[in-house]
Amino acid sequence: MAEMTTLTLDQIEDIAFRALRAAGTSESNARALAVATAATEADGVASHGLAYIPIYCEHVQCGKVDGTATPVLSQPRPAALVADAATGFPHAAIDAGFERLIPLAKEQGVAVLAIRNSYNCGVLGLHTARLARAGLVGLGFTNAPASIAPSGGSKPVVGTNPFSLAVPGPTGEPAILIDQSASTIAKSEVMKHAREGTSIPEGWALDPDGHPTTDPGVGLKGSMAPSGGYKGVGAALLVETMAAALTGATLGIHASPFSGTAGGPPKTGQLFLAIAPEATSGGDFADRIAALTGAVHDQPGARLPGDGRAVARARAALDGVAVNSATLDRINAIIDASQ
Repeated sequence: MAEMTTLTLDQIEDIAFRALRAAGTSESNARALAVATAATEADGVASHGLAYIPIYCEHVQCGKVDGTATPVLSQPRPAALVADAATGFPHAAIDAGFERLIPLAKEQGVAVLAIRNSYNCGVLGLHTARLARAGLVGLGFTNAPASIAPSGGSKPVVGTNPFSLAVPGPTGEPAILIDQSASTIAKSEVMKHAREGTSIPEGWALDPDGHPTTDPGVGLKGSMAPSGGYKGVGAALLVETMAAALTGATLGIHASPFSGTAGGPPKTGQLFLAIAPEATSGGDFADRIAALTGAVHDQPGARLPGDGRAVARARAALDGVAVNSATLDRINAIIDASQ
C-alpha cells in the first residue's frame, strides 16, 4: 500500500505552483496550472493531479511545452474566438478565451472557442464546469496523440480524445457533468500502472497485434481499447474533427506523445462550445433539466455523471486530499534542485 500524505487544497496549489516555477514556467502559466491541479485533486481524479506535475516540469525543461508562452486571442467571426496557445499550456489560453467566450455566448446565444498549438489540458470537465457555473451549457473537446486503432485495424489513428458536457444547475454547480474519453480507460491510468509495475485489467489496452493484454508496458506499445468497440472509435473521430480539424491543430496521427521527452511540442487542440439556454429553450430549460435529473436521483442508488466528483469536492474542502507521498517527494526534489 502506497504511503499517503493529506494536504489542503491550498497546499496542493502551492506545491504545484512552486515546482512549475522552479522548472521555468512563468508565474501566470504556473498559477493557472496549479489552480487546475488543486481542483483536479479535489474532484478525486488523482491520475491527472499532482502526479502530472513532474511530467509538466520535465516537458517545460525539455521544450515539449513552452512554459513562458503567451496565448494570442482573435475573433474572426462575431461568435467565433480563436486562441493560439503558442505551444504553451492550454490553461492560459482557456482562461483568456473564457473571459471573452462567456459574455459572447450570452450575447449571441451561442459562441465557440477554438484553441490550436496547444498541449494536454488535463481534466476536460474542469473547464466545461466553469461554463456551467456561468449559466451556460458547455461542450468541450480535446484531441490527443494517436493511441486508438480503428475497427479492424491495429495501428493507432486517433487519441483517447475526451469530450465533456456540463449543464448548469440550480445550486450554481453543474447539474450534469459528463467527462469521458473514447477509450475504455484514460491512457494516464495505464501509464500510472506502468510506473508502479502493476498489471491492468483485461479490456483496457491491446498489444501491437491488436490482442488484449494485462501488461501496461505492452499496452502502451500497442493501443488503447476503445470504449464500446466501434462506438468508441466513432466518438474519437468526432472529437478529432472538433478539436483538431476545426481548430487548425495537429491531428493525433502527427502529434508527438504527451509522455516522454521526444518529438517537440504536440500542438494539439481544444474546442469549447457555449450555449445560452434561454436563447433556444423557450424559457423552461431549468424545469426540464430538473425533471431529467430528478428521474435519476429518485431511484435509490442511481447517480448522474458528475455526482461522484461533487461529493469528492465537498469532502476535499473540509478534510483535504490524501496524495501519494512518493509523488510529493519527486515534486519537492524539483523545487529543491532550483534553490
